Amino acid sequence: MQYIKEIVGKLKDIKKKKTLFVLVIATTDMSLIPGITVAGATPELTHFTPAADAEFLILGKCKSINTIPVTPDGIPTPAIITRAALELLKIPKLVVNAGSRVIPKLPVIDIGGEPGGDIRKGSLRTEVAQRILENSMIISEELSKSYDLLVIGESIPAGTTTAMAVLAGLGYDAFDKISSASPQNPKELKRKIVMEALRDLPTDTLGKISKLSDPMLIAVAGLSIGFKKEVILAGGTQMTAASAIIKELSKETLSNVTIATTRWIVEDPSSDIKYLAEQVGVSVVASMLDFSSSKYEGLKVYERGYVKEGVGAGGASTLALANDYTPNDILKKVEEIYSQLVNIS
Repeated sequence: MQYIKEIVGKLKDIKKKKTLFVLVIATTDMSLIPGITVAGATPELTHFTPAADAEFLILGKCKSINTIPVTPDGIPTPAIITRAALELLKIPKLVVNAGSRVIPKLPVIDIGGEPGGDIRKGSLRTEVAQRILENSMIISEELSKSYDLLVIGESIPAGTTTAMAVLAGLGYDAFDKISSASPQNPKELKRKIVMEALRDLPTDTLGKISKLSDPMLIAVAGLSIGFKKEVILAGGTQMTAASAIIKELSKETLSNVTIATTRWIVEDPSSDIKYLAEQVGVSVVASMLDFSSSKYEGLKVYERGYVKEGVGAGGASTLALANDYTPNDILKKVEEIYSQLVNIS
């Protein structure tokens, strides 16, 4: 546990458990708002990001877009960390499509979701939210018959804004506490959007979630509730919103749930995952990764507040560290994969 920081509560013994990694992908129209996310070269291209992340995680290359998952500045998707950690561990991976506008060009589990809209007008119809929830629970209940541990990652551009809305809508103090993939967290824009979305909010829980949530958060909650054993939510502040939904729908499930994130989220001065987790009542741990010694500038910038988390990076690296790999082992594997991407480009 030397390289895993326990922030809230305790991480249960996850070493050598029979584990499955699930990546939940989805999109909303929130990512089309200029300035709200850096998860794509343009707002329109953000709808390709989840599909590209899923393809890179499973295949090691992207098929939905004719490019590699590295920004023009050389900053790679956090999927590179997840892929590296899971290659070390050699555990199976699945992709669940909760409502992505672009479908990955690989086999996925479709749970009958739809892409979310703009939360100011209402993200999802209640029947769609209910279907996502129920189908997620059915899938994970079956998975719990074969696996001891479910690690759930996510990819959804602008998901931090919907996460803030969900937390605020459920009564938590979440304004300015949610992280961003950029060092310049667009807090004022997020606050303005969420304040507008909170107007005329339904009084029932499903109504609130349908209006404010994205498909990913609902699917993650459903997968967690349906799985009868231990769950790691592999992500940052967004996963506190998923935990809040879990708490509303199945409070007893929360005792089986741990959020596993990265050091970069924990140390992010523009957000506060510890405060959010304490409000919800969910445990949090962080993988103490360090890219400052990397030979690649595109990886070193993670130490300057870029990206921080995503595609299950925190959870996958925590799992690797719990199984006796070191941060340097993970960095070497990440550099190996990154060098291949750079050479391809």
